[in-house]
Amino acid sequence: MNNIINLAVVGLGQIGSYLLNEINTKKKDIELKTGKKINVVAISAKNINKKRKFKINKKIFYKNPLKIFKIKKIDILFEAIGASDGISKKVVETALKNKIHVITPNKALISKHGDNLAKLAESNNVNLEFEASVAGGIPILRTIKEGLVTNKISKVYGILNGTSNYILSEMRDSKDNFSKVLKKAQKLGYAEPGNPKFDLNGLDAFAKVRILSALAFNTKISKHKCLVEGIEKIELKDIEIANQLNLRIKLLGISEIINNQLFETVHPCLVSKNSYIGNVSGVMNAVILEGKPVGKSILQGEGAGPGPTSSSLLSDLFSILRGDIKKPFGIPSNKRKSIKYYNANNYVNSLYLRFEVNDRSGVLSKITNRLALYKISVKRLIQTPDKKNNKATIIIITHKTDEINSKKCLSVFKKDKDILKYPTLIRIYN
Repeated sequence: MNNIINLAVVGLGQIGSYLLNEINTKKKDIELKTGKKINVVAISAKNINKKRKFKINKKIFYKNPLKIFKIKKIDILFEAIGASDGISKKVVETALKNKIHVITPNKALISKHGDNLAKLAESNNVNLEFEASVAGGIPILRTIKEGLVTNKISKVYGILNGTSNYILSEMRDSKDNFSKVLKKAQKLGYAEPGNPKFDLNGLDAFAKVRILSALAFNTKISKHKCLVEGIEKIELKDIEIANQLNLRIKLLGISEIINNQLFETVHPCLVSKNSYIGNVSGVMNAVILEGKPVGKSILQGEGAGPGPTSSSLLSDLFSILRGDIKKPFGIPSNKRKSIKYYNANNYVNSLYLRFEVNDRSGVLSKITNRLALYKISVKRLIQTPDKKNNKATIIIITHKTDEINSKKCLSVFKKDKDILKYPTLIRIYN
């Protein structure tokens, strides 16, 4: 690699703009630490006239990013557009085919097309770096690829979406409802102003789980249908009841090997207030790795926002500038195996069930009898009457049961007129 390195930044949203500013202000520091002089020779975005905090250099601006490859000599390209397909994919593929190193925070792209893109990078002897795609500023992927390289990892889990974690923490602290707190998160830049659904429905965290699985277990990215739930149905009532039970609600991403099979899931969990994960609040992310011989390792840091993301993007830049050509997933693509999938129906948890019911005799016994019919036994029961409206809230904490039992059991309650809404189910994570 020459001493003068040409960079392109494609995508000038929150992350791309912040990154560009970081590159421009840290040029001297980069040169001091790597001996390389960097020049941004091309930038691209959909709209040149969009209001930005910096002045666009029109001489290096391209509306169509694919034109960059024909006009400029690029060594390293940052892709910060953010979609799994379309122009994002085309730009990354074209760069790799042209023997250009690629750095991206795009977890949607990597979790969907990472296997093929990794092969492309390897065959062209360039780097595809995506540290920023998982857990913002936490160097989790590099930790797995390099720091824990000789360990046999059996489980990776944690809080992987800063937006959801902020909303759940803020609902608990402010006693405001979901929609009010979501607006606050959007104002602060933690949630997308237009459409924050991928943060809320669990799919953002799940894309990260798939990337972590591939790296931790040396497997191809799995394509199995998985259990994915978000936080949209969590009500303030559940957060307050959890608090009384000495529990907190967290959206967890979990990937583990069970009986030599891969199990991946994202869903809200009730965890102890005294647990480590129960005390990770705000936009913080936390990833816990379990392996041998290292035991348990915990990494925590900010997972949302352009600052932490840019930190990881620049760490990838340093890695490339130091001349390391690495396999994107740590080992050669042809050595990464497909793995059998663990049947999610066999997933076992204790459950928190909340029933909103008509307050009349026989309703409670009807619920407990049905639970017993599906071999779900009651560990704890709390009934709170609302005498004014002739209604009641029934909270049931169950002993451990598997997923298929709870699904079949709860579907029965759909047809019961005494059950005023479909029961709320939150799994209790051990």
